[in-house]
Amino acid sequence: MAIVQGEVQYSIIDQGGVPESYINDDIDDEMKLEGFKSSTSRSILYWICICLSLGILYLIFYWKPNLKVKLKMARCCLTSAEVVIITNNYRTSFVEKVQFQFIDYGVKNFSSNTEPKDQILRYFDHKHTRYYWDEESNYFTELKGLDEGYTCAYIHDNCNGLSDDHRRDKLRVFGENRIKIDVKSYFKLFIEEVLNPFYIFQIFSISLWMADEYYYYASCICLMSLISIGISLYETRKQSETLRDMVGSSEGFFIEILNDEGHKATVDVTTLVPGDVIILPRKGLVMTCDAVLLTGNAIVNESMLTGESVPVTKTSLTPSEGNEQYSPENHKLHTLFAGFSTAKGELICSILFPKPVGFKFYQDSMKFIGALGCLAVIGMAYSIWNLIYLKVKYGKVVIRALDIVTIVVPPGLPAAMTIGTIYSQSRLKKQNIFCISPARINICGKLKLICFDKTGTLTEDGLDLFGVLPLQGKCLALSVMQPTDLPSLGPFVIAMATCHSLTIIDGKLTGDPLDLNMFNSTNWVLEEAGADSSKFETLAPTVVRPTSRDVYYEAQAKLPFEVGIIKQFAFSSSLQRMSVVTRTLRASHMDLYCKGAPEKIASLCDPATVPEDFQARLQQYTKKGFRVLAIAWKALDKKVTWHHVQKMSREKLEYGMKFLGLLIMENRLKPQTTPVITKLNKADIKTVMVTGDNILTALSVARQCGIAPGKRPVIIVNGQLNPPNLTYKFHENVSNEESEDGSSIFESDMEPFYHLEEAKCSDRKYLFALSGKTYAILRENYSELLSRIITRGAVFARMSPEQKSQLVENFQSLGYTVGFCGDGANDCSALKMANAGISLSDAEASVAAPFTSKTPNIECVPTVIREGRAALVTSFGTFKYMALYSIVQFVSVIILYSFSTNMGDFQFLYIDLLITTVVAILMGHTGAYRALVQKRPLGSLFSSVNLLSVFLHIILVIAFQVTVLLFLQAQPWYVRVKPSPSANVTTCSETSLIFLTTSFQYLILAFIFSKGRPYRLPIWTNLPFTIALILLTSLSTFLLIYPPKFLAKFLQITNLPGMTFKLTLMGIIGIYFLMALFVEEFLITSCCIKRFLKCGRKHGKKNIYKTIELDLKMDTNWPPLEID
Repeated sequence: MAIVQGEVQYSIIDQGGVPESYINDDIDDEMKLEGFKSSTSRSILYWICICLSLGILYLIFYWKPNLKVKLKMARCCLTSAEVVIITNNYRTSFVEKVQFQFIDYGVKNFSSNTEPKDQILRYFDHKHTRYYWDEESNYFTELKGLDEGYTCAYIHDNCNGLSDDHRRDKLRVFGENRIKIDVKSYFKLFIEEVLNPFYIFQIFSISLWMADEYYYYASCICLMSLISIGISLYETRKQSETLRDMVGSSEGFFIEILNDEGHKATVDVTTLVPGDVIILPRKGLVMTCDAVLLTGNAIVNESMLTGESVPVTKTSLTPSEGNEQYSPENHKLHTLFAGFSTAKGELICSILFPKPVGFKFYQDSMKFIGALGCLAVIGMAYSIWNLIYLKVKYGKVVIRALDIVTIVVPPGLPAAMTIGTIYSQSRLKKQNIFCISPARINICGKLKLICFDKTGTLTEDGLDLFGVLPLQGKCLALSVMQPTDLPSLGPFVIAMATCHSLTIIDGKLTGDPLDLNMFNSTNWVLEEAGADSSKFETLAPTVVRPTSRDVYYEAQAKLPFEVGIIKQFAFSSSLQRMSVVTRTLRASHMDLYCKGAPEKIASLCDPATVPEDFQARLQQYTKKGFRVLAIAWKALDKKVTWHHVQKMSREKLEYGMKFLGLLIMENRLKPQTTPVITKLNKADIKTVMVTGDNILTALSVARQCGIAPGKRPVIIVNGQLNPPNLTYKFHENVSNEESEDGSSIFESDMEPFYHLEEAKCSDRKYLFALSGKTYAILRENYSELLSRIITRGAVFARMSPEQKSQLVENFQSLGYTVGFCGDGANDCSALKMANAGISLSDAEASVAAPFTSKTPNIECVPTVIREGRAALVTSFGTFKYMALYSIVQFVSVIILYSFSTNMGDFQFLYIDLLITTVVAILMGHTGAYRALVQKRPLGSLFSSVNLLSVFLHIILVIAFQVTVLLFLQAQPWYVRVKPSPSANVTTCSETSLIFLTTSFQYLILAFIFSKGRPYRLPIWTNLPFTIALILLTSLSTFLLIYPPKFLAKFLQITNLPGMTFKLTLMGIIGIYFLMALFVEEFLITSCCIKRFLKCGRKHGKKNIYKTIELDLKMDTNWPPLEID
């Protein structure tokens, strides 16, 4: 049985008496609110402006509705606001209408114990989240369910179902329980697409070309635009339908609930509201809302939400958690995740409304377009002066001047730059790597550091039982390889048979692989309670018994030995343990069994029962990379009953246990781990392990896989809290060799891998390892040392989920672009915090990360980096090509305007459609290079190298066109075209020369900007692009040397006389090609140029981590090492 929680987000909006306030204050998603109401005078002014601007302002207001509201409406207090403008941290504004809802009975407890006055609810919806006006507190606040402001005891004791009237009232307020994805009609999508700034510019351009009598060109561009719109509409609708199908429909599904009288009722799942008590059927169901489990246990598949590939057990919320405030995060073991404001809704919202990526590539491109716009203004001024000087008609002067804008500012530039990302995303999908945030693909090209979880990511999911070390007197006994060799009815074996979260699904034992291996090694069997026998109580427990038929109680002959699991406290990563309360059949008392991190279990046990050699034996195994768990037991007082157990706190039950021994699990590296880490290390990408496991186990795995290479010393940093103190000790390197029977595995003495003297010499390339406890002490008391230690940090052990996220943030503050790869729910916050989070999961999309790999190993990491680098280089290359394409055509048109002429219809078509469009689409198809190199690609369009490249190519473009024009004018047969008042002359030697020679410029620029190694495959591997270049070059050569009459007439080409002249032109084209290739491949990458460019930016700010690295190499007196 579970109770619906409803919404699961946090927000505050205060100060309703002022016209603005903040939403989600002090949270990452903070937004500013401004209130506005209707104003007659402003409305009149608004319509006057619309009319005077001939509707242009209407379009601007369509794109920027916040400007419309500010002009048309008056600012007011939020108390009386009819419309609110919401501005987020990324300076993006949204306009939402404040709506009203009449409530018959009032709705208490939908966020607080207040009711809207006059039974009217004022609210607005933003990104599928509802915010209502709280009359009593005088602010807008998010409409929440029972997930905030209530204690666990209150939820457990007072949620007894709702009356029909109360449910109807809440349904009006909260709306239907569904994630509705609107799939817009093609007509609506068409209108929205046409009103896009890109297509508005296209409509303006087509109209201008029509007025300039470029009918064929304008018609073809119009047709191409319609085809582009059609493809865009299809893709947009297809994506919406895919997302809708991913969400699934809630319609037609019914579920049983309990009403306020305790009777069952069947309702549609879309009508569920916070406070409903639902009955979970034993056959299972798809959860359509967030709910807290009140009684019983449930097995839940959360792979889409958390990336956790293994189904997890949810236990019931108990009154023992008392006055503790309920939180879906802190009590996720009791929460069934799933509904826009629920965890599943968060995934859908992250896809519908992705957060802007902190990458300046798009902003830089817009700035560059602005620079091209300034160039267009200069070109317009020159054209106007020149055409007037040539006595061209004023109407034609205006048209030709405006035409400059359509040439210099390519409207397709932003779209062209996404081609590389689209191709990379497609290639990633073929390799079972799915991306819900394509903008992050480019960021992957700049990754400098990768954090890895250990278990399930670097190592296998499953853990093989290596042996057990039971307590023997005051010490631990020798390793027992098979638990069946222990006393079959002893507490150690019973603990292994009961202390787990296994369950039976479809007749198969299911649960955590560690628990499965542990339980199977006991040769016991598990039986669950029969259907409906519990009557929503846990009176009929799960039972375990030995498989041997001859195991009976001595006192009760023929009575089978059985142990019932009465209560389960599920594993918590923050507590680092799990426990169960059991009752043995016919026993007079209950028992508590607990397993978890050895250090944690030992601290909860009676010190007298903790073996004297506990630390030594623990280190003996953890240093070899084994996963070690401790087991403890406690016999409860005979007076403790089932009802007492349900109300007793976990801390009270788990205190004062008896230490039973250690459980040794072997956690093998995945075969792909070491090769991948080696690749990343060779590529100078820092690798870090961030795990919840023991520090010595983590260090052993780090040594094996190469995160902490064998030749580099590791210093363990230990922190003490009272008083705050740090110590630094060398980690001992242990051989990984073992005998076949495992008996002599620890016989050799362990020697320090590095001595103090050795560490002080050479490059001081030591690494640090520390635990979550030490990390917390560093953050709290040694912030000045934190940056130093994490810069050289390689292993971070015993880290909580929150600490993982904090560590990622610390790395980012040092200048690292951080990736995080993990496979479980414990990594969710770190995966979100990282610049590129990669979740290993069976789901195609996970709220946990922008990237999800269905292949459960880390081979996806170098793949994502390689594709990111390829996408980044492709985007830069395409950008430079489109920018130079505009410059080439701009120079051509300016030259031809000087002769009062211009290229013809089909000449523009040949250049823009047959050459530029084909080339721009195909040049991004080149795949990613198969190897990772140390040097990362440039990350800024305004880097000195990129700017120098563009500048030099502009000079070459101008020089080339001026050279061929001067060469033409030097010919004895040359006759200058006569200026025409209509400026409509298109068939002349000047136009033909510029058209024929610049055709090669576009192809040459496409070739040299399609770079291959070291980030992409060679250009010839892109077969469609290579074929297109060969065919187009051949056709352009054919048109220059020997144009057929029909093509010459069609393209309005004048036959240039003299084969020597034509061959000389080909020679000039060849020289231009060599010069452009030299500039791009040799000049801007030469050492001299690099030194020159560095001189210009030598005072620039370095990444912080690089400065720290230099300091560490110079500081020979730190860290102060302790020698045993």
